[in-house]
Amino acid sequence: MKIIAVIPARSGSKSIKNKNIKMLLGKPLIAYSIEQCFKSKIFSNVYVSTDSSEYANISKKFGPVKIIHRPKKISRDNSTDYQMINHLIHNVIEDYDLIAHIRPTSPQRNIYDLIKAPKILYNSNFSSLRSVHEMSETAYKAVEIENGKLKPLKKLKLVMEDLNRPRQKFPKTYSPNGVIDIYRKKIVIKDKKLLGKKVKAYITSYSQEIDLIEDFKYIEYLWKTKK
Repeated sequence: MKIIAVIPARSGSKSIKNKNIKMLLGKPLIAYSIEQCFKSKIFSNVYVSTDSSEYANISKKFGPVKIIHRPKKISRDNSTDYQMINHLIHNVIEDYDLIAHIRPTSPQRNIYDLIKAPKILYNSNFSSLRSVHEMSETAYKAVEIENGKLKPLKKLKLVMEDLNRPRQKFPKTYSPNGVIDIYRKKIVIKDKKLLGKKVKAYITSYSQEIDLIEDFKYIEYLWKTKK
């Protein structure tokens, strides 16, 4: 199995300025993902895809990463993961089969998942893999607001009274998280898409994503109370 890892780290975060290098208990946020990748010892190389020389220099302090300098035109708020991965493919010359997408906003990931997930995909006929965790409340109980009125999600064909049924009466639902996504290089090149037609679900424990300043504070609290 030949697999590389890529950690995307663009500099233009709107929710938190310089989120990917913001300090979390003494280290930049991105440092946790870099160190986890190297501790797993499963990747032939770990790449950081960034539009920032500052981010690149900080990343190098936490492991022998290789830097992919991403153009500003594909480092915007509306830029896609496919653009980032496609740019990576065209700028990496080593031989590999799989690409592990490691988001820096998920510092709580378990290294065991980085080791296990690629093996599951490699030995399967799935086109890709996404990590997910079970939602604490089934999505079947979610609601929309239309003209101030609460309504079940349209496509579920439910009425409001249905939502009072015990959660055990509804199917379990899962939320994608940033622990690890894995793509097959040949499928990305052939289909010009990341996931393909058959995506393997890899279930992890709950993994808090960092999108808001409150998320930083919450993870800091959790980690401090564990010590």
